[in-house]
Amino acid sequence: MDAVSTLPPVPDLVGPDVRLVIVGINPSILSSETGFHFAHPGNRFYPALRAAGILPADALTPADAAPALVQRGVAITNLVARPTARADELSDDEVRGGRERVERFVAEHRPRVVAVLGITAYRVAFGDKKAKAGRQPEGIGDAELWVVSNPSGLNAHATPTSLAAEYRTVAEAAGLDLH
Repeated sequence: MDAVSTLPPVPDLVGPDVRLVIVGINPSILSSETGFHFAHPGNRFYPALRAAGILPADALTPADAAPALVQRGVAITNLVARPTARADELSDDEVRGGRERVERFVAEHRPRVVAVLGITAYRVAFGDKKAKAGRQPEGIGDAELWVVSNPSGLNAHATPTSLAAEYRTVAEAAGLDLH
């Protein structure tokens, strides 16, 4: 068994009155080690949330962001709980199993909007090879289902500005009060 396979998953970030669930693919090794989603300092996730008005300007670290997100009704979960160095280390079966994981999370927390980060992961998890980014025709339960860009630096076509615009759109759909 290698060292990566023994790393713990990152707990879901969730509080009362969830309005928006952000669904990542899976945690990074650094996220597993720190216990915070999107923990790599170069990840564009938190800067995009600040630019979108979802987070206050002073929420500069994942530790600062977590309580602010919970207070605003934002939850974070992953399709796959297993940490890896790169998402492409996951099998398609693991990603497909993530759909059930997300559906259970949504049934329990009843958000208005679910935003999956990454079209490729969405296509695999939800079995829709032709899905396009944006709002999907079918939701999960009563929640709207959206696909937005993944903030990973490996996703070169997404810029901090375009990420912020997409994240703002799903936050508005969820009824969040934005800064």
